[in-house]
Amino acid sequence: MLVIAAGWITLLLLGGGLALDSTLAGLVTRSFDDQMGYMLTGMVGSAEIGPDGEVFFNRPLGDQRFLEPNSGLYWQISGAGHEDFPSRSLWDRSLKTDPGHFDGQPHTYDSTQFPEEPLRIMERSIILPHSKTVWWFMVAQSRSELDAQINRIRIILIESFVVLGLGLMVMAALQSWYGLGPLRRVRRAIQRMRTTGGHRIVDPLPLEVQPLVEEVNALLAHTERQAEAARTHAGNLAHALKTPLTVVMNAATARAPDLADTVIREAAVMRRQVDHHLARARAVGRRAVGHSRAGVRESAEAVLRAVTRLYPAVRFDVAGGEAAAVAIERQDLDEILGNVIENAAKYGGGSVFVTIEAAGADKEWCEVWVEDDGAGIPESARAAIFDRGARLDTGKPGTGLGLAIVRDVVEIYGGSASLADSEDLGGLLVKLRLPRATGGVGRHHRGNSHA
Repeated sequence: MLVIAAGWITLLLLGGGLALDSTLAGLVTRSFDDQMGYMLTGMVGSAEIGPDGEVFFNRPLGDQRFLEPNSGLYWQISGAGHEDFPSRSLWDRSLKTDPGHFDGQPHTYDSTQFPEEPLRIMERSIILPHSKTVWWFMVAQSRSELDAQINRIRIILIESFVVLGLGLMVMAALQSWYGLGPLRRVRRAIQRMRTTGGHRIVDPLPLEVQPLVEEVNALLAHTERQAEAARTHAGNLAHALKTPLTVVMNAATARAPDLADTVIREAAVMRRQVDHHLARARAVGRRAVGHSRAGVRESAEAVLRAVTRLYPAVRFDVAGGEAAAVAIERQDLDEILGNVIENAAKYGGGSVFVTIEAAGADKEWCEVWVEDDGAGIPESARAAIFDRGARLDTGKPGTGLGLAIVRDVVEIYGGSASLADSEDLGGLLVKLRLPRATGGVGRHHRGNSHA
């Protein structure tokens, strides 16, 4: 900030100083030229042609410097075929003229014909009465006074602008230091919170940084929730593994004859528990990264191809969602749809419908309906069916973790899962409400089937 401020201050002051220098130098030069213009006008008004055809003044010019040799102020009148008529101040010198042009108006220019004395010359071409000769009236003045005035102005400008620039830079530094003070206070508050074991920034801070403090506190709260969820997750996993391990340990200690079957059965339970908690952990990690995107129709068709091999006698229909995309990682979406569709095929009567459509006022959601023609689930048991290990049909293989995984992963991504009765097939309807990603919208129709 200080470097940028110093650069801009220097650039602007330099540009302004050059512009002001040019303006003031021009004003001083015009004033200098105006003085010579008054003298040139006096010369023209006093000039006459004598009987011998030469020019003379009918009255003396008023400035005494015209009479002092090498005074720095000179005049001269020249005409073709006539001797130059110079001022006494020129002494033995003369001003050069260019008779090849005619200046009806005063013309001013700089001359270096006197190496030791640069001149500012104003000249004008005049035809006097009773004469056909073109006379060049010239007034010359040394530039030393003009250059001295310009140099004094430039010195004043440089000194003033240097002081102004330094003052502005000091003010910018103070402003930056004062303006960034709240951030230093935030840093100290965070350091104090870390060293004292606090959980929030509670120091009184200016309003300018209050939004930052609120975001930091929100981030700390989010981290605490994640840590608590991790502790709960680890505790749940430990609790889930404790019972199977106890069963195996007891069977091994008692040298039970069915030890091998017990180990296989309980190992399957533990593996399913581990898979469940790993699925939750992966979903949490991916959700934290953000920017997830997966096509619902592509995932559903991939799951159907896999489930069809397991249940070749079941008829599957999938409709809608050719362009639907949700803000979920593809692997997690496959896990969600795989559990729901496999359950529908396992417990249904032979038909499964999958419908994908947009929902919400602004179509910010994508709903996936999975229906089967099975016996369904009583309304009183629907809330408990999402709990880990809950099973209504114990005659078929399973661990009761499928819908629990579905609910946990969907909720991690901000969605929801619910159960209802299927109006079309008469069995169970699983409604998945998933957050849509930016892009496609699912179109609701039936008829595209996979058998």
